[in-house]
Amino acid sequence: MSDKTALLARRERLLGRNMSLFYEEPVHIVRGEGVWLWDADGRRYLDCYNNVPHVGHCHPRVVEAIARQASTLNTHTRYLHEGILDYVERLTATFDGKLNTAILTCTGSEANDVALRMAQAVTGRTGVIATNHTYHGNTAAVSQLSTRMPPVGGYGGHVRHVPAPDSYRPLGGAGGEVFAAAFAAEVEQAIASLQEAPHGFSALIIDPFFANEGFPDLLSGFLEKTVAAVRKAGGLVIADEVQPGFGRIGTHMWGHQRAGIVPDIVTLGKPMGNGHPIGGVIANADTLNAFRKAFRYFNTFGGNPVSCAAAMAVLDVIEEEKLVENASHVGEYTRAAFKALAEKHSIIGDVRGSGLFMGTEFVLDRATKKPAPELATRIINAMRERGVLMGKIGVHECSTKIRPPMPFSKENADLMLSTFDEVLSSL
Repeated sequence: MSDKTALLARRERLLGRNMSLFYEEPVHIVRGEGVWLWDADGRRYLDCYNNVPHVGHCHPRVVEAIARQASTLNTHTRYLHEGILDYVERLTATFDGKLNTAILTCTGSEANDVALRMAQAVTGRTGVIATNHTYHGNTAAVSQLSTRMPPVGGYGGHVRHVPAPDSYRPLGGAGGEVFAAAFAAEVEQAIASLQEAPHGFSALIIDPFFANEGFPDLLSGFLEKTVAAVRKAGGLVIADEVQPGFGRIGTHMWGHQRAGIVPDIVTLGKPMGNGHPIGGVIANADTLNAFRKAFRYFNTFGGNPVSCAAAMAVLDVIEEEKLVENASHVGEYTRAAFKALAEKHSIIGDVRGSGLFMGTEFVLDRATKKPAPELATRIINAMRERGVLMGKIGVHECSTKIRPPMPFSKENADLMLSTFDEVLSSL
């Protein structure tokens, strides 16, 4: 049996206080396979949350690639090695032709840090725009972008935050063109503010799927006016694809493709190596070379042969197992079932998402759309008690966050849905 009390005390003693954990009763995980996790007591959980093991926990193809390369060579990029070149060549082939070079890092945080400096190198300015409910990582630079954990000493003055898009309660009071124009107007106002300041305007950084904002339903073209405003002001568009990337959204390989835009810089992380630490920055050669000229950058572990082998195996599995297609089919099936459950449970105010990235927003009253964050917390903890793991997210912290490993099947979805129905019925 797992002694969680002792484990929690040891964790606090060795790792410090306030280190985050999922769920009111944390799960002591010891093994994973595919879409399943097992705790120390042998109980199995359906993983509907973790996008890091993108092609499934402990996928044998990725494990074998890591072991094979680790037993052959692992060093840094100041030596010549084909692995990084083969991988970047294959990876950039999935992007627009203008996005043809890459810098590999260890994490998405590092990738976003590099992206901000790329924009500085190209524009000669430092001002950045982000949404007011975003998250782009943990470095000193990118932590300035998040409003949920204000940095010590306050913000540096070079960041402007715009309202996060909320399709359930849209800016301008209506969806479609009105909503898109209202968001673009907020960005234009932020640009003007930065242009009046010493910082100037260098970049807009967004997750094109707006994952942490609650992945609002936005029509393709929603960002066109916004991107035009950024480019008119001489700024760059940075697309953080750490969460929606690698085919998770089902319709496209990348979130910005679904959004109908071509960014100047793309950042990658979490699912890239199926849990092996690797991230990246994709850009046009001119943009990347401007960065190389302005900053002396070297990452000891970024792009090492083992990480590249893991990342290449992930691309192999996505293609061979047709996981993008699976995300599309299973995602559509699951969202249709959630909409049917919404007819039964009035607490479900909205159902949204794309591919295997979806969720429901809980409200206390559909007429007023009053958020129900406390109930959302109760629901995800009740799901965990019944062996199904999911999270919550969104501007109002009242939306379920469902983004399972990509082999997630209709049978897996049926188990999740029946458990979800059972939990809502018990409220």
